[in-house]
Amino acid sequence: MKKYPDLIKNLVPGRPDQLWVSDITYLELCNEYAYLSLVTDAYSRKIVGFHVSESLTAEGSMLALKMALEGRRNNEGLIHHSDRGTQYCCNEYIKLLQGNNIDISMTQSGDPRDNAIAERINGILKTELLKPVFTDVDSARAAVTQAVNIYNYLRPLSSISMLTPALVHTRKFNLKRCWRNNYKKGPINGRYRSDSY
Repeated sequence: MKKYPDLIKNLVPGRPDQLWVSDITYLELCNEYAYLSLVTDAYSRKIVGFHVSESLTAEGSMLALKMALEGRRNNEGLIHHSDRGTQYCCNEYIKLLQGNNIDISMTQSGDPRDNAIAERINGILKTELLKPVFTDVDSARAAVTQAVNIYNYLRPLSSISMLTPALVHTRKFNLKRCWRNNYKKGPINGRYRSDSY
């Protein structure tokens, strides 16, 4: 499977539907795991697509991406950024991106800071809005739907001037940077890293 270059090293998105970031995280069930696929708009921080799957096949990621595409409002240039997992490199996922004129960007290492926004959203959902364990996949799906709605419509974020993601996604704001970078500036592993989130 083809791996794609990182297109977002110094990109600061200036509007919704300019950069989507994707990731997968696990949810613990009583005797097994479920897998939450997320697509988040990097400008507004709104979760625009999600799906809870019983396996790590590409199907869950594809369904999350299809949900995001259904709500896409701007057909100008869009970049999709992810890690290099097989779900994002497989032919079906790549064809879906290319068929919708979306540029493909991937992290070049296993460093989670290379997809920091996606990792941060995972953390907010799992530490603030979801229980640690679910009885089954259906209860996990219901809880995720509720958590995503709370996150998108009710939770203000410091990275978007203490507004909610849904509000920022639908209106134009002059967002003021009001977060700090806890990572040291300068070269890390031979490359320069800008503030990530």
